Amino acid sequence: MIENYRPRLNLYETQSAIGFIKQTFQFELSRRLHLMRATAPLFVDPATGLNDDLSGIERPVSFDIPGVPGVEQAQVVHSLAKWKRQALGEYGFQPDTGLWTDMNAIRRDEEPDALHSIYVDQWDWEKVITADMRTEAELRRTVTDIVDAICSTLSAVKCMYPQIRVQLSREVSFVTAQELENLYPTLSGKERENAYVREHPTTFIIGIGAKLRSGKPHDGRAPDYDDWSLNGDLMFWDETLQQAVELSSMGIRVDADAMRAQCAALGCENRLALPFHQGVLNGTLPLSMGGGIGQSRLCMLLLGKAHIGEVQVSLWPKEMREECAKKNIVLL
Repeated sequence: MIENYRPRLNLYETQSAIGFIKQTFQFELSRRLHLMRATAPLFVDPATGLNDDLSGIERPVSFDIPGVPGVEQAQVVHSLAKWKRQALGEYGFQPDTGLWTDMNAIRRDEEPDALHSIYVDQWDWEKVITADMRTEAELRRTVTDIVDAICSTLSAVKCMYPQIRVQLSREVSFVTAQELENLYPTLSGKERENAYVREHPTTFIIGIGAKLRSGKPHDGRAPDYDDWSLNGDLMFWDETLQQAVELSSMGIRVDADAMRAQCAALGCENRLALPFHQGVLNGTLPLSMGGGIGQSRLCMLLLGKAHIGEVQVSLWPKEMREECAKKNIVLL
Protein backbone atom coordinates (compact mmCIF):
# COMPACT_ATOMS: atom_id res chain seq x y z
CA MET A 1 0.00 0.00 0.00
CA ILE A 2 1.16 3.55 -0.75
CA GLU A 3 3.58 5.20 1.67
CA ASN A 4 3.67 8.83 2.89
CA TYR A 5 0.19 9.59 1.56
CA ARG A 6 -1.37 12.98 2.27
CA PRO A 7 -4.82 13.59 0.74
CA ARG A 8 -5.19 16.95 -0.98
CA LEU A 9 -8.81 17.38 0.18
CA ASN A 10 -10.45 16.86 3.56
CA LEU A 11 -13.65 14.83 3.91
CA TYR A 12 -15.98 17.79 3.37
CA GLU A 13 -14.06 19.01 0.33
CA THR A 14 -13.97 15.48 -1.05
CA GLN A 15 -17.74 15.15 -0.93
CA SER A 16 -18.14 18.51 -2.62
CA ALA A 17 -15.60 17.57 -5.30
CA ILE A 18 -17.31 14.24 -6.02
CA GLY A 19 -20.56 16.07 -6.75
CA PHE A 20 -18.75 18.58 -8.95
CA ILE A 21 -16.96 15.86 -10.92
CA LYS A 22 -20.14 13.92 -11.57
CA GLN A 23 -22.10 16.96 -12.74
CA THR A 24 -19.27 18.18 -14.94
CA PHE A 25 -18.38 14.87 -16.53
CA GLN A 26 -21.99 13.97 -17.28
CA PHE A 27 -22.34 17.22 -19.21
CA GLU A 28 -19.03 16.79 -21.06
CA LEU A 29 -19.79 13.17 -22.02
CA SER A 30 -23.34 13.91 -23.15
CA ARG A 31 -22.24 16.83 -25.30
CA ARG A 32 -19.51 14.93 -27.11
CA LEU A 33 -21.34 11.65 -27.70
CA HIS A 34 -24.86 13.09 -28.22
CA LEU A 35 -26.39 11.31 -25.23
CA MET A 36 -29.34 11.96 -22.93
CA ARG A 37 -29.97 10.56 -19.48
CA ALA A 38 -32.29 7.56 -19.09
CA THR A 39 -33.63 5.72 -16.07
CA ALA A 40 -32.27 2.20 -15.69
CA PRO A 41 -33.03 -0.96 -13.68
CA LEU A 42 -31.23 -2.12 -10.57
CA PHE A 43 -32.34 -5.71 -11.16
CA VAL A 44 -33.68 -7.81 -14.04
CA ASP A 45 -35.38 -11.14 -14.70
CA PRO A 46 -32.57 -13.54 -15.76
CA ALA A 47 -34.97 -15.28 -18.16
CA THR A 48 -34.74 -12.24 -20.45
CA GLY A 49 -31.00 -12.72 -21.01
CA LEU A 50 -30.41 -9.06 -20.17
CA ASN A 51 -27.95 -9.47 -17.33
CA ASP A 52 -24.25 -9.28 -18.16
CA ASP A 53 -22.16 -12.19 -16.93
CA LEU A 54 -18.90 -10.23 -17.25
CA SER A 55 -16.08 -12.76 -17.59
CA GLY A 56 -18.44 -15.66 -16.94
CA ILE A 57 -17.42 -16.64 -13.42
CA GLU A 58 -19.07 -13.94 -11.28
CA ARG A 59 -22.16 -14.95 -9.30
CA PRO A 60 -25.04 -12.46 -9.49
CA VAL A 61 -26.88 -11.39 -6.37
CA SER A 62 -30.32 -13.03 -6.65
CA PHE A 63 -33.50 -12.76 -4.62
CA ASP A 64 -37.11 -13.88 -4.84
CA ILE A 65 -40.02 -11.50 -5.34
CA PRO A 66 -43.24 -13.05 -3.97
CA GLY A 67 -45.30 -10.15 -5.28
CA VAL A 68 -44.39 -10.75 -8.94
CA PRO A 69 -45.79 -14.13 -10.03
CA GLY A 70 -43.90 -15.80 -12.86
CA VAL A 71 -40.51 -14.38 -11.90
CA GLU A 72 -38.64 -17.10 -10.04
CA GLN A 73 -35.61 -14.96 -9.14
CA ALA A 74 -34.52 -11.38 -9.83
CA GLN A 75 -30.83 -10.62 -10.38
CA VAL A 76 -29.03 -7.42 -9.44
CA VAL A 77 -27.40 -6.25 -12.67
CA HIS A 78 -23.67 -6.72 -13.20
CA SER A 79 -23.79 -4.06 -15.89
CA LEU A 80 -26.37 -2.69 -18.31
CA ALA A 81 -24.60 -3.63 -21.55
CA LYS A 82 -27.58 -5.56 -22.92
CA TRP A 83 -30.40 -3.59 -21.33
CA LYS A 84 -29.12 -0.36 -22.90
CA ARG A 85 -29.20 -1.79 -26.41
CA GLN A 86 -32.78 -2.93 -25.94
CA ALA A 87 -33.72 0.48 -24.55
CA LEU A 88 -32.25 2.25 -27.60
CA GLY A 89 -34.71 0.39 -29.82
CA GLU A 90 -37.70 0.78 -27.52
CA TYR A 91 -37.13 4.52 -27.04
CA GLY A 92 -36.59 5.24 -30.74
CA PHE A 93 -33.06 6.67 -30.71
CA GLN A 94 -31.62 7.58 -34.09
CA PRO A 95 -28.09 6.82 -35.38
CA ASP A 96 -25.28 8.70 -33.60
CA THR A 97 -27.51 9.45 -30.60
CA GLY A 98 -27.97 7.50 -27.41
CA LEU A 99 -28.37 7.38 -23.66
CA TRP A 100 -26.36 7.38 -20.47
CA THR A 101 -27.51 6.20 -17.09
CA ASP A 102 -26.36 5.75 -13.51
CA MET A 103 -25.62 2.06 -13.00
CA ASN A 104 -25.31 0.66 -9.50
CA ALA A 105 -24.38 -2.97 -8.93
CA ILE A 106 -23.17 -5.45 -6.36
CA ARG A 107 -20.36 -7.78 -7.42
CA ARG A 108 -20.22 -10.24 -4.55
CA ASP A 109 -17.14 -12.11 -5.81
CA GLU A 110 -14.96 -9.03 -6.19
CA GLU A 111 -11.76 -9.12 -4.14
CA PRO A 112 -11.64 -5.74 -2.32
CA ASP A 113 -8.48 -3.70 -2.76
CA ALA A 114 -7.49 -0.11 -3.53
CA LEU A 115 -9.26 -0.23 -6.91
CA HIS A 116 -11.97 -2.85 -6.40
CA SER A 117 -15.12 -2.81 -4.30
CA ILE A 118 -18.15 -5.09 -4.11
CA TYR A 119 -20.18 -1.93 -4.81
CA VAL A 120 -19.94 -0.71 -8.40
CA ASP A 121 -21.12 2.64 -9.73
CA GLN A 122 -20.75 3.49 -13.40
CA TRP A 123 -21.94 5.80 -16.08
CA ASP A 124 -23.29 3.25 -18.55
CA TRP A 125 -23.74 4.72 -22.02
CA GLU A 126 -24.93 3.39 -25.37
CA LYS A 127 -25.58 4.91 -28.78
CA VAL A 128 -27.11 3.73 -32.04
CA ILE A 129 -24.72 3.23 -34.95
CA THR A 130 -25.10 2.18 -38.57
CA ALA A 131 -23.39 -0.78 -40.25
CA ASP A 132 -20.75 1.47 -41.84
CA MET A 133 -19.83 2.79 -38.36
CA ARG A 134 -18.77 -0.67 -37.15
CA THR A 135 -15.10 0.17 -37.67
CA GLU A 136 -11.97 0.60 -35.61
CA ALA A 137 -11.80 4.21 -36.79
CA GLU A 138 -15.18 4.91 -35.18
CA LEU A 139 -14.05 3.18 -32.00
CA ARG A 140 -10.91 5.33 -31.87
CA ARG A 141 -12.87 8.55 -32.46
CA THR A 142 -15.21 7.73 -29.61
CA VAL A 143 -12.36 6.87 -27.24
CA THR A 144 -10.70 10.20 -28.05
CA ASP A 145 -13.97 12.04 -27.29
CA ILE A 146 -14.26 10.30 -23.91
CA VAL A 147 -10.65 11.13 -23.03
CA ASP A 148 -11.32 14.77 -23.94
CA ALA A 149 -14.36 14.75 -21.63
CA ILE A 150 -12.26 13.32 -18.78
CA CYS A 151 -9.42 15.80 -19.26
CA SER A 152 -11.83 18.75 -19.51
CA THR A 153 -13.43 17.62 -16.27
CA LEU A 154 -10.00 17.50 -14.62
CA SER A 155 -9.27 21.07 -15.78
CA ALA A 156 -12.53 22.25 -14.22
CA VAL A 157 -11.78 20.39 -10.97
CA LYS A 158 -8.34 22.00 -10.71
CA CYS A 159 -9.86 25.45 -11.17
CA MET A 160 -12.25 24.72 -8.30
CA TYR A 161 -9.62 22.97 -6.13
CA PRO A 162 -6.18 24.34 -7.06
CA GLN A 163 -4.47 22.06 -4.54
CA ILE A 164 -5.13 19.11 -6.89
CA ARG A 165 -1.92 18.22 -8.74
CA VAL A 166 -3.13 15.38 -10.99
CA GLN A 167 -1.91 15.42 -14.60
CA LEU A 168 -3.54 13.44 -17.44
CA SER A 169 -2.62 13.23 -21.10
CA ARG A 170 -5.18 13.81 -23.86
CA GLU A 171 -2.94 11.93 -26.29
CA VAL A 172 -4.19 8.35 -26.53
CA SER A 173 -1.86 5.47 -27.39
CA PHE A 174 -3.85 2.75 -29.17
CA VAL A 175 -2.40 -0.75 -28.90
CA THR A 176 -3.91 -4.17 -29.55
CA ALA A 177 -3.92 -6.92 -26.96
CA GLN A 178 -1.84 -9.02 -29.35
CA GLU A 179 0.73 -6.25 -29.72
CA LEU A 180 0.99 -6.09 -25.93
CA GLU A 181 1.58 -9.83 -25.74
CA ASN A 182 4.24 -9.53 -28.46
CA LEU A 183 5.97 -6.75 -26.52
CA TYR A 184 5.86 -8.53 -23.14
CA PRO A 185 5.49 -12.28 -23.82
CA THR A 186 6.60 -13.34 -20.34
CA LEU A 187 4.28 -11.00 -18.41
CA SER A 188 0.69 -11.50 -17.32
CA GLY A 189 -2.08 -9.31 -18.74
CA LYS A 190 -2.03 -6.91 -15.77
CA GLU A 191 1.76 -6.76 -15.81
CA ARG A 192 1.69 -5.87 -19.51
CA GLU A 193 -0.77 -3.09 -18.81
CA ASN A 194 1.45 -1.60 -16.11
CA ALA A 195 4.58 -1.83 -18.25
CA TYR A 196 2.97 -0.19 -21.28
CA VAL A 197 0.80 2.43 -19.57
CA ARG A 198 3.74 3.62 -17.47
CA GLU A 199 5.32 4.76 -20.77
CA HIS A 200 2.03 5.73 -22.46
CA PRO A 201 -0.05 7.30 -19.66
CA THR A 202 -3.32 7.31 -21.60
CA THR A 203 -3.80 4.01 -23.41
CA PHE A 204 -6.61 2.15 -25.10
CA ILE A 205 -6.11 -1.62 -25.49
CA ILE A 206 -8.05 -2.99 -28.47
CA GLY A 207 -9.31 -6.54 -28.82
CA ILE A 208 -10.20 -8.13 -25.49
CA GLY A 209 -11.96 -11.47 -25.14
CA ALA A 210 -10.58 -13.58 -27.97
CA LYS A 211 -7.62 -15.91 -27.47
CA LEU A 212 -4.24 -14.47 -28.40
CA ARG A 213 -1.40 -16.41 -30.03
CA SER A 214 -0.45 -17.73 -26.60
CA GLY A 215 -3.83 -19.45 -26.43
CA LYS A 216 -5.08 -17.15 -23.66
CA PRO A 217 -7.16 -13.95 -23.90
CA HIS A 218 -5.74 -10.72 -22.52
CA ASP A 219 -8.76 -10.66 -20.19
CA GLY A 220 -12.17 -12.29 -20.05
CA ARG A 221 -15.22 -10.83 -21.79
CA ALA A 222 -18.75 -12.13 -22.17
CA PRO A 223 -19.39 -13.32 -25.75
CA ASP A 224 -22.74 -11.65 -26.32
CA TYR A 225 -22.35 -7.89 -26.01
CA ASP A 226 -18.94 -6.58 -27.22
CA ASP A 227 -17.47 -7.54 -30.58
CA TRP A 228 -14.09 -8.85 -29.41
CA SER A 229 -12.34 -7.36 -32.44
CA LEU A 230 -13.83 -3.88 -31.89
CA ASN A 231 -13.72 -3.40 -28.13
CA GLY A 232 -11.18 -2.49 -25.49
CA ASP A 233 -10.18 -0.96 -22.16
CA LEU A 234 -9.28 2.67 -21.49
CA MET A 235 -6.34 2.90 -19.09
CA PHE A 236 -4.68 5.83 -17.29
CA TRP A 237 -1.44 5.90 -15.35
CA ASP A 238 -2.22 6.75 -11.73
CA GLU A 239 0.70 8.62 -10.17
CA THR A 240 -0.67 8.18 -6.67
CA LEU A 241 -0.90 4.40 -6.93
CA GLN A 242 1.96 4.06 -9.41
CA GLN A 243 -0.01 1.68 -11.58
CA ALA A 244 -2.33 1.51 -14.58
CA VAL A 245 -6.00 2.06 -13.78
CA GLU A 246 -8.79 0.83 -16.05
CA LEU A 247 -11.42 3.55 -16.21
CA SER A 248 -13.66 2.16 -18.93
CA SER A 249 -14.48 -1.04 -20.75
CA MET A 250 -16.28 -0.29 -24.00
CA GLY A 251 -16.73 -1.26 -27.60
CA ILE A 252 -18.83 -1.74 -30.68
CA ARG A 253 -21.46 -4.34 -29.88
CA VAL A 254 -21.93 -7.70 -31.53
CA ASP A 255 -23.89 -8.08 -34.73
CA ALA A 256 -25.50 -11.43 -35.55
CA ASP A 257 -22.34 -12.95 -37.03
CA ALA A 258 -20.09 -11.91 -34.15
CA MET A 259 -22.60 -13.13 -31.56
CA ARG A 260 -22.84 -16.57 -33.15
CA ALA A 261 -19.08 -16.93 -33.50
CA GLN A 262 -18.24 -15.73 -29.99
CA CYS A 263 -20.92 -17.83 -28.28
CA ALA A 264 -19.63 -20.84 -30.21
CA ALA A 265 -16.06 -20.06 -29.11
CA LEU A 266 -17.10 -20.27 -25.45
CA GLY A 267 -19.54 -23.14 -25.92
CA CYS A 268 -22.62 -21.21 -24.84
CA GLU A 269 -24.79 -21.37 -27.96
CA ASN A 270 -27.75 -22.12 -25.68
CA ARG A 271 -27.93 -18.39 -24.93
CA LEU A 272 -28.94 -17.68 -28.50
CA ALA A 273 -32.51 -18.74 -27.72
CA LEU A 274 -32.96 -15.98 -25.12
CA PRO A 275 -35.09 -12.93 -26.05
CA PHE A 276 -32.20 -10.44 -26.11
CA HIS A 277 -30.05 -12.69 -28.27
CA GLN A 278 -32.91 -13.35 -30.67
CA GLY A 279 -33.29 -9.59 -31.05
CA VAL A 280 -29.66 -9.33 -32.18
CA LEU A 281 -29.90 -12.34 -34.48
CA ASN A 282 -33.17 -11.21 -36.06
CA GLY A 283 -32.08 -7.59 -36.45
CA THR A 284 -34.88 -6.18 -34.30
CA LEU A 285 -32.34 -4.57 -31.95
CA PRO A 286 -30.32 -1.67 -33.35
CA LEU A 287 -26.60 -1.85 -33.98
CA SER A 288 -24.86 -0.01 -31.18
CA MET A 289 -21.69 0.83 -29.34
CA GLY A 290 -21.30 1.61 -25.67
CA GLY A 291 -19.50 1.05 -22.42
CA GLY A 292 -19.21 1.73 -18.74
CA ILE A 293 -17.12 4.44 -17.07
CA GLY A 294 -16.41 3.99 -13.37
CA GLN A 295 -17.78 6.89 -11.33
CA SER A 296 -15.80 6.18 -8.17
CA ARG A 297 -12.69 5.36 -10.17
CA LEU A 298 -12.92 8.64 -12.08
CA CYS A 299 -13.33 10.59 -8.83
CA MET A 300 -10.44 8.68 -7.28
CA LEU A 301 -8.17 9.34 -10.26
CA LEU A 302 -8.98 13.04 -10.66
CA LEU A 303 -8.67 13.77 -6.93
CA GLY A 304 -5.42 11.86 -6.49
CA LYS A 305 -6.90 9.45 -3.96
CA ALA A 306 -5.09 6.31 -2.86
CA HIS A 307 -8.12 4.06 -2.30
CA ILE A 308 -11.55 3.78 -3.88
CA GLY A 309 -13.01 3.68 -0.38
CA GLU A 310 -12.13 7.37 -0.04
CA VAL A 311 -14.80 8.27 -2.60
CA GLN A 312 -17.50 5.61 -2.03
CA VAL A 313 -19.07 3.80 0.91
CA SER A 314 -18.65 0.02 0.92
CA LEU A 315 -17.60 -2.87 3.17
CA TRP A 316 -13.91 -3.56 3.72
CA PRO A 317 -11.95 -6.19 5.67
CA LYS A 318 -11.03 -5.09 9.18
CA GLU A 319 -7.33 -5.53 8.42
CA MET A 320 -7.60 -3.24 5.40
CA ARG A 321 -9.32 -0.52 7.41
CA GLU A 322 -6.61 -0.69 10.06
CA GLU A 323 -3.80 -0.59 7.49
CA CYS A 324 -5.41 2.36 5.69
CA ALA A 325 -5.82 4.29 8.93
CA LYS A 326 -2.08 3.95 9.60
CA LYS A 327 -1.36 5.48 6.19
CA ASN A 328 -3.72 8.50 6.37
CA ILE A 329 -6.27 6.84 4.09
CA VAL A 330 -9.74 7.53 5.46
CA LEU A 331 -12.28 4.99 4.18
CA LEU A 332 -15.83 6.33 4.11
